[in-house]
Amino acid sequence: MQSRALVRVHSALWVKVLGAALFAVATALSAQVRVFLPFSPVPLTLQVLMVVLSGFVLGPWGALAAQVAYLQAILLGAPYTASGLSGLAAFASPTAGYLLAFPLAAFAAGWLSRRASRGAAWRALGGLAALAIIYLSGMAWLSAFVGGLGAAWKLGVAPFILADLLKVTIAVAALSVRRR
Repeated sequence: MQSRALVRVHSALWVKVLGAALFAVATALSAQVRVFLPFSPVPLTLQVLMVVLSGFVLGPWGALAAQVAYLQAILLGAPYTASGLSGLAAFASPTAGYLLAFPLAAFAAGWLSRRASRGAAWRALGGLAALAIIYLSGMAWLSAFVGGLGAAWKLGVAPFILADLLKVTIAVAALSVRRR
């Protein structure tokens, strides 16, 4: 009896580890789907979608682990940022604030989506909280490169709001369909 319980625990742990690894890879690959905007140092990518989805699917701690693993891969030399930078250079670039926000944003999306029987409204709130965290961190860091918070808002947040709201909507809808 006890050995069966141990097997279940081990297999559940491996499922979580595999899920975190898959979302780390998905976030890395989503950075490669990018559109460079001529007026902004911040490219449009699918990373926000993966960060929010990781929170919804893996829960807060699994999503945090996935995004930390993604950042660790970058730090160790994987060139899977939207700019193609890796190592310390990626964390000294104008977009580093966005990257550094991913673990906390994924955690927030996961934590809020697990509230109130996993309803779509709570998932949407989790996605919006994740966006707010990413925007605040990204804008604060970017402001040092572009001459203040006003310029950072204009170049690094405002042009992306509609696209990122669409990504959150897609993530919420995908989980709503999956749960039916």
